[in-house]
Amino acid sequence: MYRRHVPEPVPEENTQIWSCTQEACNGWMRADYTFTSQPDCPFCSSQMEPETRMLPILNAAGGQYSTHS
Repeated sequence: MYRRHVPEPVPEENTQIWSCTQEACNGWMRADYTFTSQPDCPFCSSQMEPETRMLPILNAAGGQYSTHS
């Protein structure tokens, strides 16, 4: 018989992000991928505030998981 391949769980970590302050906007971005110290929302141009979210760890160069803290 064939077995279904159970995918490995994706490792997650607390990640610093910037989140849009506009109530109706869902915009956010990882802090590691911003170009300014105080970014504006790319969707509505409102100010953004720092937050922490549990997000999947992005792969680093070479296929190894990143261990940012």
